[in-house]
Amino acid sequence: MTDDERDIRGLIDAWIAASKARDFAALLEMMTDDVVFMTPGRAPFGKDEFAADIERMQGLAVDARADVLEIETFGARAFVRSRIEVALTEPGEAPRRMSGYAMSVLRKGDDGRWRFARDANLVMSE
Repeated sequence: MTDDERDIRGLIDAWIAASKARDFAALLEMMTDDVVFMTPGRAPFGKDEFAADIERMQGLAVDARADVLEIETFGARAFVRSRIEVALTEPGEAPRRMSGYAMSVLRKGDDGRWRFARDANLVMSE
Protein backbone atom coordinates (compact mmCIF):
# COMPACT_ATOMS: atom_id res chain seq x y z
CA MET A 1 0.00 0.00 0.00
CA THR A 2 1.35 3.41 -0.96
CA ASP A 3 1.46 6.43 1.35
CA ASP A 4 -1.32 8.04 -0.70
CA GLU A 5 -3.54 4.97 -0.37
CA ARG A 6 -2.90 4.89 3.38
CA ASP A 7 -3.73 8.62 3.65
CA ILE A 8 -6.93 8.14 1.63
CA ARG A 9 -8.04 5.26 3.85
CA GLY A 10 -7.29 7.52 6.81
CA LEU A 11 -9.48 10.24 5.30
CA ILE A 12 -12.37 7.80 4.93
CA ASP A 13 -11.94 6.55 8.50
CA ALA A 14 -11.81 10.18 9.72
CA TRP A 15 -15.00 10.98 7.76
CA ILE A 16 -16.82 8.06 9.42
CA ALA A 17 -15.52 9.04 12.87
CA ALA A 18 -16.47 12.71 12.40
CA SER A 19 -19.93 11.68 11.17
CA LYS A 20 -20.49 9.52 14.26
CA ALA A 21 -19.15 12.27 16.55
CA ARG A 22 -21.24 14.92 14.75
CA ASP A 23 -18.03 16.92 14.24
CA PHE A 24 -19.34 19.13 11.46
CA ALA A 25 -16.28 21.39 11.33
CA ALA A 26 -14.07 18.35 10.70
CA LEU A 27 -16.38 17.12 7.92
CA LEU A 28 -16.24 20.49 6.17
CA GLU A 29 -12.43 20.46 6.37
CA MET A 30 -12.37 17.10 4.58
CA MET A 31 -13.90 18.50 1.39
CA THR A 32 -12.72 20.97 -1.22
CA ASP A 33 -14.47 24.32 -1.44
CA ASP A 34 -15.88 23.34 -4.85
CA VAL A 35 -17.07 19.88 -3.78
CA VAL A 36 -20.11 18.42 -5.55
CA PHE A 37 -22.28 15.70 -3.99
CA MET A 38 -24.68 13.60 -6.04
CA THR A 39 -27.33 11.53 -4.29
CA PRO A 40 -30.47 9.72 -5.48
CA GLY A 41 -33.51 11.92 -6.00
CA ARG A 42 -31.74 15.22 -5.45
CA ALA A 43 -29.98 17.72 -7.68
CA PRO A 44 -26.19 17.92 -7.19
CA PHE A 45 -25.21 20.16 -4.27
CA GLY A 46 -22.09 21.73 -2.80
CA LYS A 47 -20.41 22.58 0.47
CA ASP A 48 -22.87 25.30 1.53
CA GLU A 49 -25.87 23.00 1.08
CA PHE A 50 -24.03 20.20 2.89
CA ALA A 51 -23.40 22.56 5.82
CA ALA A 52 -27.08 23.57 5.88
CA ASP A 53 -28.14 19.91 5.84
CA ILE A 54 -25.96 18.97 8.81
CA GLU A 55 -27.26 21.92 10.81
CA ARG A 56 -30.82 20.58 10.32
CA MET A 57 -29.73 17.13 11.51
CA GLN A 58 -28.50 18.19 14.96
CA GLY A 59 -30.32 15.53 17.03
CA LEU A 60 -29.65 12.69 14.62
CA ALA A 61 -27.35 9.84 15.69
CA VAL A 62 -25.20 8.43 12.89
CA ASP A 63 -23.63 4.99 12.80
CA ALA A 64 -21.76 4.32 9.56
CA ARG A 65 -19.29 1.97 8.00
CA ALA A 66 -17.41 2.16 4.70
CA ASP A 67 -15.70 -0.75 3.02
CA VAL A 68 -13.17 0.51 0.50
CA LEU A 69 -13.31 -1.66 -2.61
CA GLU A 70 -10.87 0.22 -4.83
CA ILE A 71 -8.47 3.16 -4.74
CA GLU A 72 -6.68 4.55 -7.77
CA THR A 73 -4.37 7.56 -7.59
CA PHE A 74 -3.26 9.77 -10.47
CA GLY A 75 -0.86 12.38 -9.13
CA ALA A 76 -2.91 14.84 -7.08
CA ARG A 77 -6.20 13.13 -8.01
CA ALA A 78 -7.70 9.85 -6.89
CA PHE A 79 -10.92 7.93 -7.02
CA VAL A 80 -12.36 5.63 -4.41
CA ARG A 81 -15.08 3.06 -4.87
CA SER A 82 -16.73 1.90 -1.66
CA ARG A 83 -19.74 0.22 -0.10
CA ILE A 84 -21.42 2.17 2.67
CA GLU A 85 -23.80 1.15 5.45
CA VAL A 86 -25.49 3.83 7.55
CA ALA A 87 -27.99 3.82 10.39
CA LEU A 88 -29.63 7.18 11.18
CA THR A 89 -31.54 7.43 14.45
CA GLU A 90 -33.71 10.32 15.54
CA PRO A 91 -34.43 10.59 19.28
CA GLY A 92 -37.20 8.17 20.24
CA GLU A 93 -37.29 6.54 16.79
CA ALA A 94 -36.09 3.24 15.34
CA PRO A 95 -32.92 3.46 13.23
CA ARG A 96 -33.35 4.07 9.52
CA ARG A 97 -30.89 1.78 7.75
CA MET A 98 -29.39 2.57 4.37
CA SER A 99 -26.70 1.00 2.23
CA GLY A 100 -25.19 1.22 -1.19
CA TYR A 101 -22.16 2.13 -3.22
CA ALA A 102 -20.28 5.38 -3.65
CA MET A 103 -17.69 6.69 -6.06
CA SER A 104 -15.60 9.57 -4.78
CA VAL A 105 -13.06 11.75 -6.53
CA LEU A 106 -10.41 13.17 -4.23
CA ARG A 107 -7.96 16.00 -4.71
CA LYS A 108 -4.68 16.42 -2.88
CA GLY A 109 -4.18 20.01 -1.73
CA ASP A 110 -1.01 22.06 -1.59
CA ASP A 111 -0.89 21.12 2.11
CA GLY A 112 -0.54 17.44 1.15
CA ARG A 113 -4.00 16.50 2.48
CA TRP A 114 -6.53 14.53 0.45
CA ARG A 115 -10.07 15.95 0.35
CA PHE A 116 -13.36 14.95 -1.23
CA ALA A 117 -13.95 16.90 -4.46
CA ARG A 118 -16.81 14.90 -6.00
CA ASP A 119 -18.99 12.21 -4.49
CA ALA A 120 -21.65 10.09 -6.18
CA ASN A 121 -23.41 8.36 -3.33
CA LEU A 122 -25.96 5.68 -4.18
CA VAL A 123 -26.90 4.89 -0.58
CA MET A 124 -30.64 4.21 -0.27
CA SER A 125 -33.02 2.94 2.42
CA GLU A 126 -33.09 -0.80 2.83
